[in-house]
Amino acid sequence: MTQSRVVNPSSDSHAPIRTCIATKQRCADSQLLRVVAGHTHDGVTSVVPDPGRRMPGRGAWITPTLTAWEIAHKRRAFGRALKVSAHVDANPVKRYIEELSTDNVSSRENPGVPQNRNKENRKT
Repeated sequence: MTQSRVVNPSSDSHAPIRTCIATKQRCADSQLLRVVAGHTHDGVTSVVPDPGRRMPGRGAWITPTLTAWEIAHKRRAFGRALKVSAHVDANPVKRYIEELSTDNVSSRENPGVPQNRNKENRKT
C-alpha cells in the first residue's frame, strides 16, 4: 500500500522559507537577501550580497533593511551564520542595502518612471 502525500490546500505557494539572521522572522526567500562570505586580496573575510542567489558557498539570509543589518552586525550574526571564525566585514552588504533603499525612494518620488540601474548605457 502506498501512502499519499498530503498537501496543505491553503498553501498556494511553494516558495522556500528562510529565516532572517537578524530578526529571526521566517519569510519566503524572495523577500530576503542572500549573503555569502568572500575573501579580499588582502585576506580579509567580507560578507557580500548575492541577489542572484547563485554564488558558491554557505549562504545566510537577511531582511534587506538597514535596521536588520545593524541588528545582525551588533550581534555578530554574519560570522556565526556563515560559520566564519574570523572577524567579517559586512559593509558591502550595508552599501548594497543603502543602494536598494535609495532606488526605492527614487521610484516613489517619480512613480511610473523606470529606474535605470545601468547608468553607463544612458544616452545624454
